Amino acid sequence: MDARDQRARLVDVELDESIGRSTPDVEHERAVAIFDLIEDNSFRPVGDDGLGPYRLRLSLVDSKLVFDVSRESGETVVAHILSLTPFRRIVKDYFLVCESYYEAIRSATPSQIEAIDMGRRGLHNEGSQTLLDRLAGKIEIDFDTARRLFTLVCVLHWRG
Repeated sequence: MDARDQRARLVDVELDESIGRSTPDVEHERAVAIFDLIEDNSFRPVGDDGLGPYRLRLSLVDSKLVFDVSRESGETVVAHILSLTPFRRIVKDYFLVCESYYEAIRSATPSQIEAIDMGRRGLHNEGSQTLLDRLAGKIEIDFDTARRLFTLVCVLHWRG
């Protein structure tokens, strides 16, 4: 990884109090999603050529997801607001398939579990692509980072 790649990344992700708190299980899943995102990501606000690394603060305002991006030093870079409407169906379907998957693990055949898991991964990829598309022209991320961010979006919706 070259020096520019080291700067085009997130080093911190914070959930604003507007996100709210949930059960210990949900809080654990949020912490894991944030850890995975910070561990491996590619993230650069469009027009901010290599001046990271960045911090991301996520908040909810009027049912919209706000991406507040700052430099590692705390200096504000940009804020982007995304409607959650395009994600509602995908997240709802994803949770339903996840429930089916966890039920299947207990009693289904391996081929049934695999089929449900393929559907789960397909929905996760669809949500990740939707996030990638919604951030296009605002924040440059790769597909793997979009997957990790979509996981976090899902966990934000999960109430436990």
